[in-house]
Amino acid sequence: MTARAPLDELEEFPPTLREVMLRGRWIGMLALCLVVAGIFAWLLQWQLGRALTTDLVPEGATEESHPITEIIEPGDNLVASRVGQRVDVTGTWDPDDFLLVTQRLNDGTEGVWVTGRLVVDGASLATAIGWAPDRAAAERAVAQLEQSATDAPVELTGRVIADEGPTLAPGDDPYEMTRMSTAALLGQWGEVEGPVFRPFLALEDQSAGIDDAGLDRIVAGAPVDNDTINWLNLFYAVEWAIFAAFSFYLWYRLAKDAWERELEIFAGIDPDEDDEDDE
Repeated sequence: MTARAPLDELEEFPPTLREVMLRGRWIGMLALCLVVAGIFAWLLQWQLGRALTTDLVPEGATEESHPITEIIEPGDNLVASRVGQRVDVTGTWDPDDFLLVTQRLNDGTEGVWVTGRLVVDGASLATAIGWAPDRAAAERAVAQLEQSATDAPVELTGRVIADEGPTLAPGDDPYEMTRMSTAALLGQWGEVEGPVFRPFLALEDQSAGIDDAGLDRIVAGAPVDNDTINWLNLFYAVEWAIFAAFSFYLWYRLAKDAWERELEIFAGIDPDEDDEDDE
């Protein structure tokens, strides 16, 4: 509740809103609001800096193949500008961790992805190996891959793609996966030692045994363009701008309430009595 202004401060004529705002108390409140708004403005600027991408990848750079550790380290998130980057990997297949991901489109046709766990320098990399038109063909491919998997390292090429995130199984089978999620695959892999790459690899290399297993190569083209705006950070920046503006509105509203209270007192109305009547 706003404190009542001392009666000796009231003049013959009621004060204006401007006169109330220029009093020491409200000048001090305004200074406090300026400090708060300054903090919000700094947060706004920080969010804008993260929302606007300045380190764009040059056109065609995603088509140049690099060792995967030059693009991303195990445990790190894949930056948007590197989604679809072609990478080279050398690792070994775990013969017990070939799994299926259903409801996958390849050139507009729904089918099944066959995935595997590729161990790269002690780190696990979820790998989409190839596409099959149905579950039966995918299971035959898994059997072939399990049989041919050895401890010998393989050198492969593919595109690194951001984790799609887990989702609930669509049917009665709680283990069915419809999204390429490293977290979901990790829950079904056997014993995993060492770190794990967050994104997954979509193979483009026919030497991975795709043809031998009767699989089609997964269509994962280069990124169409680079989006220079992170919309989530931009939304947060707008929020900080609103908070900064609200701090000034709050000061204005409190000062105006104090002014209106003084007008009631000047008119001989007890504002506390009105409050009691409302209760």
